[in-house]
Amino acid sequence: MEEDTKTTAPEGENDHQNTSSQRIVDFGSAVSRSKRGNIYTLTIVGQVEGHQVLPETAKSTKYEHVMPLLASLEQDEEIDGVLLLLNTVGGDIEAGLGIAELIAGMRKPTASLVLGGGHSIGVPLAVAPKVSMIVPSASMTIHPVRMNGTVIAAPQTFNYFERIQERIVSFVAKNSNISEKKFLNLMLKTGEMAADVGSVIYGEEAVNLGLIDRIGGLSDALESLYQQIAQARQEREKTLVQTR
Repeated sequence: MEEDTKTTAPEGENDHQNTSSQRIVDFGSAVSRSKRGNIYTLTIVGQVEGHQVLPETAKSTKYEHVMPLLASLEQDEEIDGVLLLLNTVGGDIEAGLGIAELIAGMRKPTASLVLGGGHSIGVPLAVAPKVSMIVPSASMTIHPVRMNGTVIAAPQTFNYFERIQERIVSFVAKNSNISEKKFLNLMLKTGEMAADVGSVIYGEEAVNLGLIDRIGGLSDALESLYQQIAQARQEREKTLVQTR
């Protein structure tokens, strides 16, 4: 994800509020505006970067950029919904889970579309929005928790891995239609991946398993968001009428 460009803040409180959306656009994503609603498109691409800085040659999504952005979007009155486009190999577990929890906790309409791949920690990110979609050609890799580098060979280390894995399984099951048992079986499946344990599933299979809500493309994801926005507006109007 591109570095946030610096802008000069205009004088005056009203002008400052009017430039809120412009600063979001400068972040490197896009806002589409129509009579049906204003949608912010957020991309999760490459590797989700955590506490360790990745090489400059690696395409990455930085959690310290995405987290405050999501908080800003939730409070921005000009944004009606958020579209999450995913093409990620995974990355830092805690950073990915943190972003996923923020998305799952948003009241605004949200939808995700898996393009290319939503692998590893990309799975919780894909299921976090209110509606999740995947294109037929996209793939998702599900595997146990693993770590690169020096690992202390002690029972406590393996217990730590298991507890992290439980967090991932619980989150995915809570935010999709797949059971914890079925998702764990996919994680620990043998004989499918050449040099690892786990599963690789594709578009329709992800839907049939209950991991992703439906097959769809860009227009389908946008239509889902517009429907959510329309429903949210109806509920607000109904609440206003009842309070009068």
